Amino acid sequence: MTDSQFVAHEACPNCGSSDGLARYDDGHGFCFVCRKPERGTGDAEQPERRPRVAYDLVAPGEFRDLDKRRLSADVCRKFGYTTRDGKQIAPYHDKDGRVVAQKIRTKDKEFSVAGDMKTATLFGQKLFKGGGKMLTICEGEIDAMSAFKMNGGFPVVSIPNGAAGAAKAIAANLEFVESFDRVVLAFDMDEPGQDAAQEVVKLLTPGKGCIASLPLKDANECLVAGRTKDFTSAVWEAKPYRPDGIVSVGDLIERLNKPIEWGLPWFLDSLTKLTYGRRYSEVYMLGAGTGVGKTDFLVQQIEYDINTLKEKVGVVFLEQGPEETTRRICGKECGRLFHVPGGEWTQEELMDAVHRVDKDDRVRFYDSFGACEWDVIKLNIRFMAKSEGIKIFYLDHLTAMADPSNERESLETIMRDLATLAKNLNIILHVVSHLSTPDGKPHEEGGRVMIRHFKGSRAIGFWSHFMFGMERDQQAKKKEIRETTTFRCLKDRFTGKSTGQVLYLGYDGDTGRLSETENPLIQDDFEDEGEQDF
Repeated sequence: MTDSQFVAHEACPNCGSSDGLARYDDGHGFCFVCRKPERGTGDAEQPERRPRVAYDLVAPGEFRDLDKRRLSADVCRKFGYTTRDGKQIAPYHDKDGRVVAQKIRTKDKEFSVAGDMKTATLFGQKLFKGGGKMLTICEGEIDAMSAFKMNGGFPVVSIPNGAAGAAKAIAANLEFVESFDRVVLAFDMDEPGQDAAQEVVKLLTPGKGCIASLPLKDANECLVAGRTKDFTSAVWEAKPYRPDGIVSVGDLIERLNKPIEWGLPWFLDSLTKLTYGRRYSEVYMLGAGTGVGKTDFLVQQIEYDINTLKEKVGVVFLEQGPEETTRRICGKECGRLFHVPGGEWTQEELMDAVHRVDKDDRVRFYDSFGACEWDVIKLNIRFMAKSEGIKIFYLDHLTAMADPSNERESLETIMRDLATLAKNLNIILHVVSHLSTPDGKPHEEGGRVMIRHFKGSRAIGFWSHFMFGMERDQQAKKKEIRETTTFRCLKDRFTGKSTGQVLYLGYDGDTGRLSETENPLIQDDFEDEGEQDF
């Protein structure tokens, strides 16, 4: 056995088999029935030459029509696909064109391998020179021959070991595959086949690999069903693979045809105009000093969302229990301070408000019990979004979830995760952050809030779509100043126009509600700070 080429099958003089002896062009032979070799004329001169066919291969059979598969004997002959004793035999060659392995298929669809697949190339690769216009790759030998028949004779090959070994097989023969201008993966349309196609296409030069969407499960089903035209269209119209997230203008036409709409409104009309509302997939960050009123602001927005907008909300307050938050929400609706003892309200009023809020089942709380681990909270947000259909979330506060031993790095991780959650889940996230102590006047005494005052400001500034600051002089002599909060827009990623704009919020001590009001400061001081009323 040498590097010579197969010539024909002959009767074996040793065992009497009618066609078990394979004869090669150097004169040597090998019987696949009795396993006895015959020396050829060139063996003595070239004893070092390796055998072309391994001894553990089975004898090839005949080239026959595969009627159930709609494949002719001529197509089988092209690929060397033979039938013997009820078994179908597919040859696999190495890069030198020698048969090194065979896949054997029985009538019961059982498969076995003879020879050694380690050096085998793709099924059919021996037939085609590289550098052509298009190569189609299928998931099985029958499919490859079917695709060849339907696709006008363009090069077609098959991976040897099914979807599970697809990437490894292509990687081993990448030079041949990459030599074609276009590579179309016509894998099975089931989940394993499509997963394998996604894995294989990433091995190819960007823009070269295409994944065909077949009209039926595989190429042979298309051939048997008479869907040749549909199959060839699927192959030729397959678009070059692009990773998720990469789109062209053409991909956006349907979305661009939709009118631009306002986002969900705030309870403050002026804030809605400044921001064009709240959009899904965005993060809205609020920073304020202690006791300035950020919780009142959030709770009033929650009440507005559930009662006016009829939206479901998820509430994650880490320093305030669900009972108190519920009292505050109900109080915003009724204009009562249900969370303050001795107030002018009755238990009956509270329970009536609770039943109204509960009627439409629009609120879900995360009852932390002191557990502030971000990984746990992240899972709860995901659950509420996926299982409860909640699209609006309130998280108070960011700093409580940070690792005290590495606050900066943990805040960067949390902010990145928050932005990713908002995008992937298509939700709105309202988040509160504590502020660091400023060098000058404290925020609780009206000191101006700046982005750099946010703890973890670098990550917060990068990942937030909007940033707001609240400041109030709680020690002012004038009551109107003590009860007025400056609400400042620090960052506007959407248009940038609202950055630097200021609103003023007045607090009604009897109802507990916030509303827009006039600037209580004298005009000269206001202008000195460079602020602009909206």
